[in-house]
Amino acid sequence: MNEAAPTFQINSEDFEPAYMKLFRTGELYRRSRASLQHLKSCKVCPRDCEVDRLNNEWALCKTGRYAWVSSHFPHFGEEDCLRGWNGSGTIFFSMCNLKCVFCQNFEISQDRDGVEARPETLAQMMLELQEKGCHNINFVTPEHVVPQILEALPLAVQVGLRLPLVYNTGAYDSLESIRLMDGVVDIYMPDFKYWDEELSAKYLKAKKYPRAAKAAIQEMQRQVGDLVFDEKGLAKRGVLVRHLVMPDNAEDSRKVMRFLAHEVSPHTYINIMDQYRPAWKVTENRYCKINRRTTSEEHQETIRIAQEEGLYRFDTRNPTAHLAFTPL
Repeated sequence: MNEAAPTFQINSEDFEPAYMKLFRTGELYRRSRASLQHLKSCKVCPRDCEVDRLNNEWALCKTGRYAWVSSHFPHFGEEDCLRGWNGSGTIFFSMCNLKCVFCQNFEISQDRDGVEARPETLAQMMLELQEKGCHNINFVTPEHVVPQILEALPLAVQVGLRLPLVYNTGAYDSLESIRLMDGVVDIYMPDFKYWDEELSAKYLKAKKYPRAAKAAIQEMQRQVGDLVFDEKGLAKRGVLVRHLVMPDNAEDSRKVMRFLAHEVSPHTYINIMDQYRPAWKVTENRYCKINRRTTSEEHQETIRIAQEEGLYRFDTRNPTAHLAFTPL
């Protein structure tokens, strides 16, 4: 007997952000207070710097007691199922715990750009984005500020926040941080960059990246499952994986796709991205192998590899495809 096809749709009237249950029981506030202790000897991300961020010490991420936010606004450049017609409510955190030599946003990811966002400020940003009609709150590069997000969230919820939360990460997350977000995040959006440790060490400056990304993505899947949409085509809950096509990297991509299909879920929703271009440090001689744009053939080959490994749910970036992004 053939197994019934899974259903990836949820009625919007039946949807409630995950954090509401924790808020009603008081667990959200308790967790927000407990999470701050993770800053005392910081292991919030896999760098395990162990500095006392509660006393405003900082190390690689240059972030002490409070988060820094570069910008917050309705973003229309995200996946169609996130941006919809009013935009995804992105909050771009400054600094990053990865040091990708090809980062296209290095001004934000490597510098203390923007403003210090104490919990009241961060909560107000969420509420402003909701008032502008955004479909979700999209935390960009949140790996190093999970306790700060959790500290601000109850303040926003008690004043009326009701949007799904998107955790938009480079996937260099600690399991402890992802477990703190259990029952809080609705949509996890990790970018699985490299499978090979040597490539990760060279281009991300993080040899442990593949191990951390694999463990984190499996935990994300355990928490929220496969990506589901409402009747208007907006993502409501689940995992959406991004994978940036890199020059001459097909075999490494194959290992990522095999892992997703066989060790996460064959129903993984994936965006295979083709927008790589040389940026930041890539012009240095030691990075000459990635000092060129990728080709359409490389992009199509990566899609073919994903299909061969068993994946079939691809983000099309096409609002005229299976998702119709107009308000009903």
